[in-house]
Amino acid sequence: MPPRRRAKPRSPVHAALGQALEELRHEAGLTQEGLAERVGTEFNRIGELERGTTDARFSTLLRVAGGLEVGLDEIGRRFERNLREESG
Repeated sequence: MPPRRRAKPRSPVHAALGQALEELRHEAGLTQEGLAERVGTEFNRIGELERGTTDARFSTLLRVAGGLEVGLDEIGRRFERNLREESG
């Protein structure tokens, strides 16, 4: 079986949001499976969000923030920082 290819993010915005979610998940000590269980979704959906390969609905971000036990403002701060770093 050939190795899996890592899908490219849809855009720098998607990548910055995904990186923010992944950072927060790691800080919370959660796996994708653990966060998915808290959020009530499949773990592959968490992976798609973190890789930036899918759009995140507002309701999904609210549930993910709840699962991470952070506010949307914290996700927003991380997103903005990551976006600035990416654009140089």
